[in-house]
Amino acid sequence: MRTCVSTTDLRAWLEPIRREGRRIGFVPTMGNLHAGHYSLLDIARAHADVVVASVFVNPTQFGPNEDFARYPRTPEADAAGLAAHGCDALFLPRVEDLYPYGASRSVKVVVPELADVLEGALRPGHFDGVATVVAKLFNFVQPHVAVFGRKDYQQLLVIRRMVRDLGYPIDIVGAPIVREANGLAMSSRNQYLDPAQRERAGVIHAVLQGMREAARSGLPFAGIEHDARGELERNGLVADYAVLRRAEDLAAAAATDAPETLVALVAARLGTTRLIDNLSIAAP
Repeated sequence: MRTCVSTTDLRAWLEPIRREGRRIGFVPTMGNLHAGHYSLLDIARAHADVVVASVFVNPTQFGPNEDFARYPRTPEADAAGLAAHGCDALFLPRVEDLYPYGASRSVKVVVPELADVLEGALRPGHFDGVATVVAKLFNFVQPHVAVFGRKDYQQLLVIRRMVRDLGYPIDIVGAPIVREANGLAMSSRNQYLDPAQRERAGVIHAVLQGMREAARSGLPFAGIEHDARGELERNGLVADYAVLRRAEDLAAAAATDAPETLVALVAARLGTTRLIDNLSIAAP
């Protein structure tokens, strides 16, 4: 596996690959990699000849009271894991490469409306940071295909909207959520949980499954959301939201919407750890 720290090195390595007409797949990450991340590599490999992964903890997508400073950083383990899973190149950009004028003075990519609801409303500026750093990474890597996990469902929609609006010639592939044995969606932040909390957090997936079944049964959406929040709270979680939204644009679900066009989304806190998850109503 080639490790590229500078953008010059990365572009020099990619140039002959691109000249030969081989397809380049890209998996952007913030590191502290787990089985969910490695599943993205497998999907990228199925769509491309060469797979590049990046590891960069992006400061502009963290709010002032969030966990940027303590976000888990495991560069040696990440490199070993990527190499073991067949990654062809690891891109480790420096802050000055992505933000040459400093993060606070960076040009911003803003995706209106879609980035303003749910996570965007609770974490102002978060998706501006996500869209900006992904746009920069796309410029450096120039992939043919990029893979993003569906656990961050709103992020996936934001990236798809940005790619279409800015005209990037990149196929965006959404990867299935990888779960722990109790249904908890795999996340780097899961390690903030103690063993008892980790087991209890499985209720999030159970609540989402209940929301899906209730929606399919034709129950009123408002009642489904109310009951979901209550179930989370009864299990010791503090719900930021538990909602049904239109899967294509996260607009509020209307009574006339077919359940199969919706997605259930949850964000909840367990202790000091904030967890998100979602489930398609159309999924089996």
